[in-house]
Amino acid sequence: MKKNLLILLIAMQAPFCWAVYSAQQKERHSQAESGLLDKMGQAQQQVSGTASELVANAMKLLGVPYRVGGTNDSSGYDCSGFVRAMYEKTIGLVLPHNAREQAFVTEKIDPTDLQPGDLVFFNTMKHAFSHVGIYLGEGKFIHSPRTGSKVRIEDMRDAYWNRRFNGARRVPIEDMSSQYLVQSIKYDYAPKLNNSPENYKNQH
Repeated sequence: MKKNLLILLIAMQAPFCWAVYSAQQKERHSQAESGLLDKMGQAQQQVSGTASELVANAMKLLGVPYRVGGTNDSSGYDCSGFVRAMYEKTIGLVLPHNAREQAFVTEKIDPTDLQPGDLVFFNTMKHAFSHVGIYLGEGKFIHSPRTGSKVRIEDMRDAYWNRRFNGARRVPIEDMSSQYLVQSIKYDYAPKLNNSPENYKNQH
């Protein structure tokens, strides 16, 4: 009789205990998810902040003249020198001073995933990745075009640029260090490139 009563009491308490356990588990999961969302939000804000700063720094140089091999505001920039300077100034990351090499050491992305601060590449010299600019959003990008011109904003949807578009790249800041980039060029890509002055001019 006592045994049956004990079993009955346990059976009656079981739903309550399960409800308490379930509530505790849900609370733990909720806290874990909340923490994860907070971390994701912080990371997103950091990335967005970096992109905003990069774009802001680039916009400050509107009107700076183009110069082959140029690497600073006073002398002017070529296209890859402009991109390199913006990333170095904004986050201290040194990209190669060559459009094709910049394409090699960055992450390929779908053009539909373009975000401000990403790199956009064009075939302007009858070979791939001969020109590069920084994406601003809404189909616009900023770049240093060519001799005789100045840093300016263009629309990728214009016929000229649309026909010559080669692809989009993202600089994976969290995974790439300056040392990695230098080693990538030194050991993987430099032997494949003709580094003559004439070729350099054609791959700015």
